[in-house]
Amino acid sequence: MCRRHRDRRRAARAPAACRTQHEEQRDSVQQVPVPIPIGAGPQYHPRAAIHATCMQAPLRTGARVHLELFANRRVVIVPAGVGVGVDCRARLWTLDPTGVVRFERRATLGDFFGVWGRVLTRARLLGFHGAVRVYRNGVRRRGDPRRLPLRDRDELVLEVGPYVAPHRSFRFPRR
Repeated sequence: MCRRHRDRRRAARAPAACRTQHEEQRDSVQQVPVPIPIGAGPQYHPRAAIHATCMQAPLRTGARVHLELFANRRVVIVPAGVGVGVDCRARLWTLDPTGVVRFERRATLGDFFGVWGRVLTRARLLGFHGAVRVYRNGVRRRGDPRRLPLRDRDELVLEVGPYVAPHRSFRFPRR
């Protein structure tokens, strides 16, 4: 066991090996992210829909943004097939339930919720009531969430209820 350093400067320069085993365990536990469970019930598993003009176009093109939704410290699923019809798609769409939203041209968060046919306001997210907090790449954004422009490869987190630490990035799958 290393001896304790009395001088704060020396303690700051002391190698990591001088930490006690208890300190190392505490440090490693604090760095592990806590998974947030998926909510139970239909409000946490909304259905996909298309409420926009549908056109024939490739599905695997376009810019991408990752969207995470939280209500009451539970995950709300962004379903596969939002904006996708039988032989067509809208200008914003999802292919799987990972939260990756594809879009063409300039679009806003409100445009996506419009295509999905779901409610998004400052005080409501889907069927959940309360102040809606919005984070882009881990940074809080104020104002009307519907007006937030979508940018390729951004991580967007929307929350209602108790705070959930937002992710700052997302590893997008290869195209």
